[in-house]
Amino acid sequence: MVHAHLNARPAPDRDPAWLARLFWGSAALVLMWPLLVATEFKVWQLWEPDSLRVSGNFLASFWPMAHGSEFLRLMLAETWRTVAMATAGVTLALLLAIPLTLLSTRVLSISALSGRMARGPFWLRQTVRWLLIVLRSVPELVWALVFVRVVGLGPTAGVLAIALTYGGMLGKVYGDILESGETHATETLLRNGAGRLQAFFYGLLPASAAELTSYTVYRWECAIRSSVVLGLVGAGGLGQQMDNSMKMFNGGEVATMLLIFMALVALADRLSAWLRKALG
Repeated sequence: MVHAHLNARPAPDRDPAWLARLFWGSAALVLMWPLLVATEFKVWQLWEPDSLRVSGNFLASFWPMAHGSEFLRLMLAETWRTVAMATAGVTLALLLAIPLTLLSTRVLSISALSGRMARGPFWLRQTVRWLLIVLRSVPELVWALVFVRVVGLGPTAGVLAIALTYGGMLGKVYGDILESGETHATETLLRNGAGRLQAFFYGLLPASAAELTSYTVYRWECAIRSSVVLGLVGAGGLGQQMDNSMKMFNGGEVATMLLIFMALVALADRLSAWLRKALG
């Protein structure tokens, strides 16, 4: 013990990696500068007198918040419509993402057990992955603009927009989660004659259920935010009402809707934590 104490190195007076951190931090700033120039990022404009005056007037209009009984009844109906739009959109996205995930996941390929996947299954998986790329590459706002012209104004356009974009996102991330987890049990089941669905339900799913559920609830939370944004283009819900209130410069109504929106996000966060705990 005495020998070990004598050979113990003294604690360094400063961080031994400070030089490397300084170098990489400076390199990041140098690389970021052209990006800031390209985006015309001028944060100092926020502190100009005219900007501060406009921001102050806008924030001052938030008080008093709107709380009339008729307005609150309208907000209750629009909040329900917003949650329904997000939930229906994510449900349709799941119906789209789950089969695409099963088709694109390499670990469920029987031919890949021998080391190299057969040509047919390989190109099928590549085609499905390209489809997922296409779906998630188009923002839901663009899909909403398209569907508003097809089905008219209303939540239907928002539901379809969320379903397509989130179907691509969920399918991509589900595949990554399943392939990055423990796959030994799945491969064992496939080698012993189990079907792909059996290998999925008894091998892959139990090991990744908590992570899949957490990500799904997170996407539902994102869908609630997206449904508010989609309302700005005529998809209904809180977003459309917020757009109307902002055009009328009614800050009190906007403040109430923002408070409702924050409550929805907090509720989704608590639901996600409860599901993770239940599955953990």
